[in-house]
Amino acid sequence: MRQLFWVSFATIFYIYFGYPMLVYFFSFFGKRVNKKYIYPKVAIIMSLYNEEKNIERKVESLLQLDYPKEQIEVIIGSDGSTDRTNEMLSKYKSDSVKVYIKSERGGKPNMLNRLVSMATGELLVFTDARQRIEKGALKELVANFNDEKVGCVSSELHFEDESSKSGKGVGFYWKYEKFIRESESRIGSMLGATGALYAIRRKLFSEIPSDIILDDVYLPFEAIRAGYRAVFEPEAKIYDTVPETAKDEFNRKVRTHAGNFQVFRYFKDLFIPFKSPIAIQFFSHKLLRFVVPYLLVTLFISNLFILDGWFYVFSFWSQILFYACALMAIFFKYPNKLFDIPHMFCVMNIAAVVGLARYLGRKHSVVWEKAKIQGIEDSV
Repeated sequence: MRQLFWVSFATIFYIYFGYPMLVYFFSFFGKRVNKKYIYPKVAIIMSLYNEEKNIERKVESLLQLDYPKEQIEVIIGSDGSTDRTNEMLSKYKSDSVKVYIKSERGGKPNMLNRLVSMATGELLVFTDARQRIEKGALKELVANFNDEKVGCVSSELHFEDESSKSGKGVGFYWKYEKFIRESESRIGSMLGATGALYAIRRKLFSEIPSDIILDDVYLPFEAIRAGYRAVFEPEAKIYDTVPETAKDEFNRKVRTHAGNFQVFRYFKDLFIPFKSPIAIQFFSHKLLRFVVPYLLVTLFISNLFILDGWFYVFSFWSQILFYACALMAIFFKYPNKLFDIPHMFCVMNIAAVVGLARYLGRKHSVVWEKAKIQGIEDSV
């Protein structure tokens, strides 16, 4: 039991504290991007489903970006929308805005493949309808492509309002993830991109398999596999709101975790040390995270049988207190860091278990559903 306890404890500590500190330390000796403002032609790609509430605001913001207008083409696809999205899109058709409407839903990967085939820009910029893009975000993204070794660039997502019930937990978790992502980027490459806004060289785009859930993980990994870097750009800012409830975040994370298991299958070669530039990151940041739920159970049960010293007693009651706080968040009506952060930690680890079950049972789908986000519909 003691061995089980210490193996579980050490692994959990490494995943959440040891690895982040290691990548942060080594990031000081990493490869700086040769960033310079350049203005090649870019194609902004956006796949939609029932976005009548967001489409006007988003298209107008894209047309007002701080980037030469003649160097931007906006390509928007409606994937079987049944609200007023198609009608609203029709008024934006022009030489700089291309619109493709599909009557039946075929899934985001198929739509993205179709939209990219219409693009002429040397850089592809992917975005979603809901999030607000800062005016200078595009030029900040593109500046990184002055470095010939950069193949993919991610924006930085900010939450505008964390006052919802799940806001404190989600906000804390996202800041923690951004800290790791930025450190990984400075070392070489980050793992995945912010789906709300990211860019890739056109020549590195290969057709996305029709079953892929996470294009924002698949495409950066394709760039890394081709020998390029996938980097994080904190000055390319995009803004979103947090899920209204932990249940909404849970559903989103279940889908994301199922998508990550797909990535493991498509990119098995990136796990191989000395051949893959991200093998350690892939193993530590991605794979080991999915072992945590089982380690937590092992840690608790093994601790229950070894209460013969002050450290083991302290450890056991600390776990009891942590899970009690997580449980209290269900009954507490207002945002509270003491309860919401442990609660979100538990929600995300349960989502990892459910995500694996969904993936193994092939119950995931590329046709995304809608979840309420601060009263707005969210494509997840």
